[in-house]
Amino acid sequence: MTAGVSRRALFSGLGALGIGGLVAADASASALDAENTTQIVPFRADHQAGIITPQQDRLTFAAFDVVTKDRNELVALLKTWTTAAESMTRGDLVPGGETDLQAPPADTGEADGLKPGNLTVTIGFGPSLFDDRFGLAAKKPAALAPLPKLVPEQLDPAYTGGDLCVQACADDPQVTFHAVRNLARLGAGIVVLRWMQLGFGRTASTSSAQATPRNLMGFKDGTRNLRAEQTDLIDQNVWVGAETDQPWLRGGSYLVARRIRMFIENWDRDYLADQQNVFGRYKASGAPLGGAGEFDTPNLGSSDIPDDAHIRLASPEHNGGIHLLRRGYSFTDGIDSTGNLLGGLFFIAFMKDPHQFVTVQKALSGDALNEYIQHIGSGLFACPPGVTDGQHWGQGLFT
Repeated sequence: MTAGVSRRALFSGLGALGIGGLVAADASASALDAENTTQIVPFRADHQAGIITPQQDRLTFAAFDVVTKDRNELVALLKTWTTAAESMTRGDLVPGGETDLQAPPADTGEADGLKPGNLTVTIGFGPSLFDDRFGLAAKKPAALAPLPKLVPEQLDPAYTGGDLCVQACADDPQVTFHAVRNLARLGAGIVVLRWMQLGFGRTASTSSAQATPRNLMGFKDGTRNLRAEQTDLIDQNVWVGAETDQPWLRGGSYLVARRIRMFIENWDRDYLADQQNVFGRYKASGAPLGGAGEFDTPNLGSSDIPDDAHIRLASPEHNGGIHLLRRGYSFTDGIDSTGNLLGGLFFIAFMKDPHQFVTVQKALSGDALNEYIQHIGSGLFACPPGVTDGQHWGQGLFT
């Protein structure tokens, strides 16, 4: 007689296999959750994320114009944006569900299944928001004034200004694009995109744990940038404090964005010694001319560093101790009408007063680097402090 297997034994075996499979699946899910959690930057804090956060590799930056004249609509949108941004920074979909098949989905879906990628979403308010549309004139900070004309600039209005800005940074370009795309979609009829910029490679480090990246000219960029660990200098140069005339901005910062074109073809034809004199650093090591290591303090009293070298004119020693917290990115937008590359540096810097940027940029009017660059876009925005539980973006401004 052929030996058989009882139904009870069969189902017991299958049950064991099922439990084992579930255990394995649970373990995999737990590992994935743990991995995702390490890529989440807390959204709610005293200061907005995306300022002293270790700089991520990718950027989507957008400036918006407010088209509604209804203050309540704008406030409601800021509340909606806050909820959506917080959800996306956790790696979740924009809240709203997918139950109504006859309505657009709450989330566009292109980031579904992607890791959070250390996404940060930072908001700022431009000078033009404080006109007579929303009763905000009395709350406009005195420092939030249009930037003066600065050498070397030829600004394109299509990449200048804006009532609001959103800076989305992450280690995945699709995650940053998804964030801005969904905020723009949620704002339909209330705001409209004015201009947008994608950044594909960071040009600064905001943490001592990060290596210094290179810009499109091939030089290490941001060696002397402020680091989050330098808390005293951060407090002195980045966070708005009691000195402001607007209490709602305390704990916030000012964001200056400059779209800087690099004339790549001209630069690529320049000889190495001149390139190094322009920056005041050795191209390979990043060390200051006359020095040995990248992080050597430049000897600005030495003739090794030319008088018009970028490193000299941009230095805190040359500008009364002023520091900027830089968070720039390289960009490219294809070619221009002559077939030359159209790309360069999308400069972003945070500071407690825009006068810091103006002072440094005026000092750079004689910079040897100006032969190879031109500022073609610009934006200035006041970034409010972070939000705590129950708060939304702009709450202090609109109350």
